[in-house]
Amino acid sequence: MHKRFVNHCTIDLTLIPDGPILIKSGKEGADPTKPDMEFVETYHAGGKSIYLPGSSLKGAIRAHAERVVRTVGKDSNPDRLDILWANDPLNDKYDYLQKKSSSDIYKLSSFTDQLFGNTSIASRLRIQDAHPIDKKQLKIQERNGVAIDRVFGSVAVGPFNYQVCTAGEFRTKIHLKNFSLAQLGLIGLVLRDLNDGWFGIGFAKSRGLGTVTVKYNEAVVQYPGCKLDKDNRQIKQIVKSGRWGHAFLLGAGEFLDAEEAANYGFPKPDNQPTPIAAEPMDLGFGVQLKWQGDGETGVPNLFQCAVRAWSKLLTGAAA
Repeated sequence: MHKRFVNHCTIDLTLIPDGPILIKSGKEGADPTKPDMEFVETYHAGGKSIYLPGSSLKGAIRAHAERVVRTVGKDSNPDRLDILWANDPLNDKYDYLQKKSSSDIYKLSSFTDQLFGNTSIASRLRIQDAHPIDKKQLKIQERNGVAIDRVFGSVAVGPFNYQVCTAGEFRTKIHLKNFSLAQLGLIGLVLRDLNDGWFGIGFAKSRGLGTVTVKYNEAVVQYPGCKLDKDNRQIKQIVKSGRWGHAFLLGAGEFLDAEEAANYGFPKPDNQPTPIAAEPMDLGFGVQLKWQGDGETGVPNLFQCAVRAWSKLLTGAAA
């Protein structure tokens, strides 16, 4: 099933420091004029600048997604498919996935592993590096610090200095393919919590660094195997017989027959009405829905629709 695209979501967002942030470079340079801990840098848009690596963002997002799932579900394999759970990816030996078919591996994996991947299945979520929109807006400072010995109260390490960014805007995109609406809803909850300061990114989060504001620019949900009817009132599959209203958010299970959806554990039905009407994709092939900005019918509306499916999943699991 995952060898084809049935749906795809791209979330375009901007991360704005809500205080100092630091994503540390992995190496210390030989230049004595530079701080001990430097912000990671890359070449982008014709010059060198700091940036937020997609891998760092994905790690923070995955860790909090696992917290959310463990809060409402289990923190170990319950051996029941109807119970939501998130494993410990560092200590899980994945014995329960050995010698299984691809559909069983996906179905038996934890809810977060189905989204972020494990040693047996690829991730369905990809996050681009977040580059500064305008390098001139960046404010980079140096700070000093020491590590205190908890027993004696004296200086254990230091003093040392480190770079922080306190202002600027970093733009990135999150891509999610072959997703259920509950999975999209979980991403919406994680981004909400990131915006609210429940968790941060990068270095020294417990010391107040790493909090950001999340600004939504656009979200696009695409159904590449569908088209609109001649009146643009229905979404219909090109090869199969599936049909939906022109303003519906559709999870992956909607595009599968009942047997295949059951084999992979995708919910079916998995759809939600939206105020957004579908339109043709570029080149006139495929269908897409677009949410613009932070307004009432903007990107938050997409997540509200998806979180309804998340809530439905929890209600079913608790029944």
